[in-house]
Amino acid sequence: MQAQNHSIKSWAKDDRPREKLLSKSPMQLSDAELIALLLNHGNKEKTALDMARELLQLGQNNLFELGKLSVFELMKVKGIGKAKAVTIAAAMELAKRRQLSQAVELKAITGSRDVAAFLQQQFGDYRHEVFIVLFLNRANKIKHKEIISSGGLTGTVADPRIIMRKAIEQDAVALILCHNHPSGNLHPSKADEELTRKIREAALLLDIRVLDHLIVSQDGYFSFADEGLI
Repeated sequence: MQAQNHSIKSWAKDDRPREKLLSKSPMQLSDAELIALLLNHGNKEKTALDMARELLQLGQNNLFELGKLSVFELMKVKGIGKAKAVTIAAAMELAKRRQLSQAVELKAITGSRDVAAFLQQQFGDYRHEVFIVLFLNRANKIKHKEIISSGGLTGTVADPRIIMRKAIEQDAVALILCHNHPSGNLHPSKADEELTRKIREAALLLDIRVLDHLIVSQDGYFSFADEGLI
């Protein structure tokens, strides 16, 4: 009977997501129930839980894939307007930042694998290319990370002067350059190699080391240092 009733308020109290969270724990709720709480309410045709299930289906029943969807893609689900879509997108971004905030404080770099895992976790679902710099202290811990430039589907340009200025501001002694390839192609272009050379030469003048330049995608990574290109 509950499946035919479009108001969650009419459900048994123990079945309502909000009451379930209050009386038990957020861990006891399904992904759909948690999303339903973000949606707050449904409409005349569907409950918030119905909409949440459809959103999950749109994301291939995978929260990671759901987090990749834009506001306008989320609005493809009937009943999901701009306000609801923005709420879901904001929640997904907060979840990502929560997971990564501790990693930035604690992550000590020991090799390209560490950096690649860190970057894939943070930027692997970007659909456009971004150029990121990790600013390291003397203990090889990440002091700061920043997207230096953001481009389109096929490329982005990073200004060495901006990178050097920020390195000085952060009192960094080493840098790791990184950018993603949404296409999945991990082979560096001539432009990638030339940019790496320019940044490395500029850093040397300030006694700052460029430890590596990584290209990452969801499926793997390419390390300039591992390949003897830096």
